Amino acid sequence: SPPGARGAEGKMAAPMREGSPALEPGAAPYGNFPNYSRFHPPEERVSLLPGGLLRSLFPAAARPLLGLDVGCNSGELSVALYRHLLGLQESEGSLDQPAAGKDLNLLCCDIDPVLIERAQQCSPFPASISFANLDIMDSSAREPFLSSYLGRFGRSTFDIGFCMSVTMWIHLNHGDSGLMEFLSFFSSLCKYLLIEPQPWKCYRAAARRLRKLGRNDFDHFRSLAINGDMAERITQILTKDCAMELVCCFGSTSWDRSLLLFKSKGSNHEGRESSEQEQ
Repeated sequence: SPPGARGAEGKMAAPMREGSPALEPGAAPYGNFPNYSRFHPPEERVSLLPGGLLRSLFPAAARPLLGLDVGCNSGELSVALYRHLLGLQESEGSLDQPAAGKDLNLLCCDIDPVLIERAQQCSPFPASISFANLDIMDSSAREPFLSSYLGRFGRSTFDIGFCMSVTMWIHLNHGDSGLMEFLSFFSSLCKYLLIEPQPWKCYRAAARRLRKLGRNDFDHFRSLAINGDMAERITQILTKDCAMELVCCFGSTSWDRSLLLFKSKGSNHEGRESSEQEQ
């Protein structure tokens, strides 16, 4: 069976199945809302990104480029990002698949198997966007799974990683150390990162929703020392502890979330890319 959510102590528990009474708007303790794209439309995030971004970031890199989208929900934003990055129109789907797949292959993962199943069924690019049920915080599951995917392309890292409104859920469920460990792992795996952190007011709102439903509070909410301006705090962690540099902020959505682009300062990425081009 695919690597999925784990119910053990300290791990994310398996999310509620569809049709269960707990799928009210507040009852998604891992951010696995069943209709997420309805209240945060993908188009608004995507419209902040400049056209031709991949060409400017990777002018000479070997194709296909490889992308990793962590916490993809049911895939609407992943598909919108894919179309935007490749300059594909809404009407272009699998007919243009061979050409699209030569430029970018995207691996999208989420902790919720129901959302992943929906994403797989609805994907207009099944050959070049892969959806997988994976708890990214379960190192015993993620290491072999991601290595296997990269190995199909003869690669050891991804060119670009996406983490769109996911850091809060990792932080609330795994604490300060979990957030630091995730950012360290994610940055070691990707040359560029595009991250949309949730602001601190979203943490308070998520905790309030859970309490309103009579559920236990998030284990770590009251003990988080990493708090306040989360875009700033995550930038500090990535630049000071993870050998990344902030390339730019593409602005903020109407719901006050910044889109931050980081680049690895590690020579291993540069060396790998040039050696791959020589082969």
